[in-house]
Amino acid sequence: MTTKTIFNLHHTDARKIEEVITDQIVDVTITSPPYYNMKDYGYSEQIGFGQDYDTYLNDLYTVFEQVYRVTKDTGSLWVVINTFKQNREIVPLPFDFSNKIKKIGWKLHDIIIWNKDKTVPWSHKGQTQNKFEYILFFVKNDDFKYEKDRARDFDTRNLKKWWIKYPERYNPKGKSPNEVWDYPIPTQGSWGNEYIKHFCPLPTDMIKRMIQLTSDEKYVILDPFAGSGSVLAQAAYMKRNFIGFELNLEYIERFNKFLSNTESKGKKRHEILETGKYTQEDFSETILNLRSLKFARIIYKNLKSELKDMIKIIYIDRLDLKPKNNHKIITVEYKIYLESENKMENTLVKEILKQELTELVGKPPLSKYGIEAIFTFYIRKTFLSTDKTLYLYDNKITHKYKEIYSLGEDTKKLQIISPIKTDIDENDFE
Repeated sequence: MTTKTIFNLHHTDARKIEEVITDQIVDVTITSPPYYNMKDYGYSEQIGFGQDYDTYLNDLYTVFEQVYRVTKDTGSLWVVINTFKQNREIVPLPFDFSNKIKKIGWKLHDIIIWNKDKTVPWSHKGQTQNKFEYILFFVKNDDFKYEKDRARDFDTRNLKKWWIKYPERYNPKGKSPNEVWDYPIPTQGSWGNEYIKHFCPLPTDMIKRMIQLTSDEKYVILDPFAGSGSVLAQAAYMKRNFIGFELNLEYIERFNKFLSNTESKGKKRHEILETGKYTQEDFSETILNLRSLKFARIIYKNLKSELKDMIKIIYIDRLDLKPKNNHKIITVEYKIYLESENKMENTLVKEILKQELTELVGKPPLSKYGIEAIFTFYIRKTFLSTDKTLYLYDNKITHKYKEIYSLGEDTKKLQIISPIKTDIDENDFE
């Protein structure tokens, strides 16, 4: 069979994957097995409806044994699956399923809760409304593909204002995804007039996250229970190859028509979002700039009062130097300008400052900023001119500059000066 025909949605039973895929070519499988005995998909030999529980699990074993065989050693498996109630008792399907396919060689690496908000209204006496499902993440071995930074939340519109004042607590690459994913079930019709109605369609943004985490462009994505084809469509938009299996011919015909009409637009949208990675880089820079400026303010705050009186200017400049310490992220120079012109007095103050600064930056909170600090000392009147635009901050707020600094300005207060420009309004965030 040629590669062109393999990368398609096949009208084939998922228990017969070997009829389509003969080699180990799959990178990631994303799927949701048929609900057990809850939904009649209209086929006499279907998996789930009309079966006893052991037969249902055995059929899933058959499917995922073949998925394992065609998956690369670096590959992975995402399975969206849920518990159900039978004979007034909860059946722990996700865990029975996990134990079953463990015998194949699949290793359960992570469990994620999908908070789906909208649900089929299964609510009975003594049972809360079902608002979530399990996402089980399996791997073949420890050498699996996983790019966690791609799924970080770096959109500042979704952040609370605390990140502005406490940049040291926030990863420059964004907020790492946790074990609860909030994705509402898509409203029927959200794909337009050609949307395929499905019992429980998976949210496209959730599928996108799985694809982002565990694959690159041109990787092969498999869905043995393709249903409406949402996994396959998202794979196509993200420039991955896809292979799907589905018994409902109507679903297949509608999917092919839908993809033909939307693939170009979907890929273009994905490219625009991918370009947004520079927004992530910009956000990372903002976090590091905020840390660099706040670092100086915290240093000054923790100095002894007699030393504070000696310091009139702290000049901050990020350097294009790789930190010598592997635990640091950036190198920042802090030029400290002293008030006194007495050479002997300055020498003494410098020695005391060096000792105190070494102690301060070596312990929390400053040791947690990821900054390798270089301190240099000058007399205030030797402040050198520069072609850079300098921004003036005070010793209380360093996320919003006060004004553009003019050389030679005289003040009795501490001046924090830097070519780093931050101008963030807390009112823009909740």
